[in-house]
Amino acid sequence: MPEYDYIIIGAGSAGCVLASRLSEDPATRVLILEAGPMDRKLMIHIPAGVYHAYKDPSINWNYFSEPESECAQREIDLPRGRVIGGSSSINSMVYMRGHPLDYDRWADEFDLPQWRYANCLPYFKRCEGSDRGENAWHGASGPLGVTQSQLQNPLYDAMMEAGAQSGQGTSEDLNGYKPEGIARLDSTTRHGRRCSAAIAHLKPSLKRRNLSLITGALTHRVDTVHGRATGVTYSKNGQLRFVAARREVIVSCGAIKSPQLLMLSGIGPAEHLKEMGQPVVTPLPGVGQNLMDHLFVETAFHCKKPVTLHTLTNPIKKLGVGLEWLFKRSGMGISNIWEMGGLVYGNQEAAHPNLQYHFAPVFTEWQGRNIRLHQGFVLQADQLRPKSRGEIRLHSLNPSDRPAAHFNYLSHPDDLKELVEAMRVKDDLLRQPAFDEFRGERIKPAPDLSSDQDLARWIRATTSTDYHPCGTCRMGSDPMAVVDFEMKVHGMENLRVVDASVMPDIVSGNLNAPTQMMAERAADWILGKSQLPPQNAPFHFHSPA
Repeated sequence: MPEYDYIIIGAGSAGCVLASRLSEDPATRVLILEAGPMDRKLMIHIPAGVYHAYKDPSINWNYFSEPESECAQREIDLPRGRVIGGSSSINSMVYMRGHPLDYDRWADEFDLPQWRYANCLPYFKRCEGSDRGENAWHGASGPLGVTQSQLQNPLYDAMMEAGAQSGQGTSEDLNGYKPEGIARLDSTTRHGRRCSAAIAHLKPSLKRRNLSLITGALTHRVDTVHGRATGVTYSKNGQLRFVAARREVIVSCGAIKSPQLLMLSGIGPAEHLKEMGQPVVTPLPGVGQNLMDHLFVETAFHCKKPVTLHTLTNPIKKLGVGLEWLFKRSGMGISNIWEMGGLVYGNQEAAHPNLQYHFAPVFTEWQGRNIRLHQGFVLQADQLRPKSRGEIRLHSLNPSDRPAAHFNYLSHPDDLKELVEAMRVKDDLLRQPAFDEFRGERIKPAPDLSSDQDLARWIRATTSTDYHPCGTCRMGSDPMAVVDFEMKVHGMENLRVVDASVMPDIVSGNLNAPTQMMAERAADWILGKSQLPPQNAPFHFHSPA
């Protein structure tokens, strides 16, 4: 019977970090299981290929929500990576940490003093290899490549100028001193290539003889004896297999699959498990609860000048871009397109920016898996701290079945209110003089939609997710918490959950960087190492209230 010190389930953002850190000791045997394949698809590695990568069913779980009652009964798509690197191999590569006050809120509201931003910052820096260089806010020697925005386009310049004209402000670095305003965004790329968690952490570590990776391995359950995790049962090529864990089993399957796997292992809400015919090993009512996500709304305009990226639909142009990337690692291919964004206020009550912008100098339309590019530009706004909460439930006891994801989007009235406010502040930004020479007719929403009621109806019919699910195995010490501050599962021995599911509250930004930071911290706890000393960097905190 094969036996390892540590078994990590899921080679996503967290799992790759853990595999690298835990295997640094050559006397430790580490196994990482991944249901998907290796990252051999070319479009994974070309940053501009993101539109193909995140829709590719061969590397995607292709999840979707249950019908959302407040969103016109729509089943909303939720792509999740099923490949080494997980969603970091198919995402838009935006590097955002969330606001420092998010982590301080975890400390104050969830009794997690170990998670203040000063405690997290040294781990962000340890993970990061930023081209900004080493300073109070950034690390330069970490494995995760982080690159400043490079693509030149007059619409990006107009966006920055409009930030100043509108009073929404500008910033040189949203992960640095001033985490608010319009800014060029950093991306998880290096030398013109996507730097996924697999590229940054896992692949270099696979050279070690004590680290094993098994792909195409679907985990069925965590095996337990008397409340102690003893190993993992998984299937590969239709055969059921068992591997034993001497020290720990670590679940890193993400906010959708981690609670599903715990429930399939008998760990979760007792009543639901009994309804499904699953014997209860450890009753934990919080498993699958507290599901959160970022909804976004979109505004698009025709562009009066041919400065957008719509010409990439031309086959000759597309071939040229591909060849330039292949031989020079330069040109349009190295761009993740969403190189401009911002953190802004939608109302006067927000303690720190409650909306996040993503701006693209092209208007896109999807027809199935095919994309059409138009001469236009798009500004998306995420609602950063939604109050609606959902849950993950089991559809069946078959690990191949997708779980039931009830997000309950817009179930809290404040969320719809904030998205209407987002439409207003976006429109104000795009109607600044800086855009006058570019701005044509509004495409989305239709020009005749102007009242709050009209916009609310349009939002219910069109809003979608920015693919940031989290919170379903949250940290804490109250009865609904699933793990403690070190991410150890309550009521169990030798079992942890380390991924975005343990976030007690959603952070104000993209989740890839925070998830890797959390895995960096978890690795030190697992290995019994002291945490890095806290670091207090200066920040500009300004609320319009």
